[in-house]
Amino acid sequence: MHVAETVATRATCPRASVGAVLVRDHRILTTGYNGAPRHVAHCTEVGCEILNDHCIRSVHAEANAIVQGALHGVGLEGATAYCTHQPCVACAKLFISAGVRRIVYRDPYFDPFAQKLLAEAHVELAPFS
Repeated sequence: MHVAETVATRATCPRASVGAVLVRDHRILTTGYNGAPRHVAHCTEVGCEILNDHCIRSVHAEANAIVQGALHGVGLEGATAYCTHQPCVACAKLFISAGVRRIVYRDPYFDPFAQKLLAEAHVELAPFS
């Protein structure tokens, strides 16, 4: 979790500093933080784009961690995700599809449908203790 917290310091959306680390067999596979997509200006440079109280310029940390796996050919099947924040439904679906088996989070984020999907997919969701 300390690595996820450190990764979160690189976030480029001032609305939240979120970090994610994917590990398997005690090895870090990928990391991600919330920020703009590649080759797109970051919120810290041009400001946030807000729609329905969410910044739509920024990619979530969890999604960026999965994208890093895709970019670098790192399979995530069976991985554990350590996240500074409990994943939203969109990130929960990405974790399920990527084969992540366990998610440990520090800060809760109430999303009952995300919890329902994770349970249905047999992905463990656990608060960090």
